[in-house]
Amino acid sequence: MPFEEISHTADWSIRVWADDLAGLLTESARGMYVLANAEQSDGPRLKRALSLDAVDGESLLVAFLEELLYLAEAENLIFNSIGKMKIDGYQLKVEMEGAAITSIDKEIKAVTFHNLEIRQSARGLEVEIVFDV
Repeated sequence: MPFEEISHTADWSIRVWADDLAGLLTESARGMYVLANAEQSDGPRLKRALSLDAVDGESLLVAFLEELLYLAEAENLIFNSIGKMKIDGYQLKVEMEGAAITSIDKEIKAVTFHNLEIRQSARGLEVEIVFDV
């Protein structure tokens, strides 16, 4: 599993690593869903395409995760299959597939910029993400 929960005094936090920015976004989404213990139905699968622009990798990561949080809250959907992802500079185009949420243990209110820095490590790109709960 290319992410791990790390202790945080008031909120939730995870450390995520991947070979590249696309992998970091994908694994960050998976880690966020695991933290919330979000389960999806076996019912109909839905496809969604997203296009996002940002000024840097950290802003793109937050925008992507915030969009997933919005879809979970507003449309009761989670996307466990991140398909075709194209990143050009800090412009993201991604195709995802998911389904309705059947249960979620804890609601994540927001993705924060607290100490958010994508950095190169021995494991590839690595980031620590703090979620407001």
